[in-house]
Amino acid sequence: MTTHRAIAARRRPRRGTRAAFTLVEVLATLALIGIVIPVSMRGVTLALNAASHAKHQAAAATLAESKLSEMIAQGDWSFGAGSGDFGTDWPGYQWSCTTENPDPNVNVTQVTVTVTWTERGQQRDISVATFIYAGAANGGGTTGGL
Repeated sequence: MTTHRAIAARRRPRRGTRAAFTLVEVLATLALIGIVIPVSMRGVTLALNAASHAKHQAAAATLAESKLSEMIAQGDWSFGAGSGDFGTDWPGYQWSCTTENPDPNVNVTQVTVTVTWTERGQQRDISVATFIYAGAANGGGTTGGL
């Protein structure tokens, strides 16, 4: 048979066992958290900015390639410079097209489409170009990408 005194002795914590953290442990933990959290948050911010830039750059490159292909297919490149936007599907992205003949002795025209956008307050752009043999305007010739 167990007595009331034996039950109370089992419930009481023994001397030498700890039930809580000391003030030094709490302060050390707070100091460590104060150092680690700002550094990790800076890393997260940099990663998110890099991901955002990569997303915009990939979208702009795809739009530039698409516009260049469209202009070549429709023959719009032969009219010289042009510009516009991509409508409501791609707000904030604008395009411009330039043509030039880098060597007057060669019957080749360089067509460049540049897509611009604003990211974090800075103007960004990406260009895609190709060369078109002048005979391509009449249905002959070939193109070669850069």
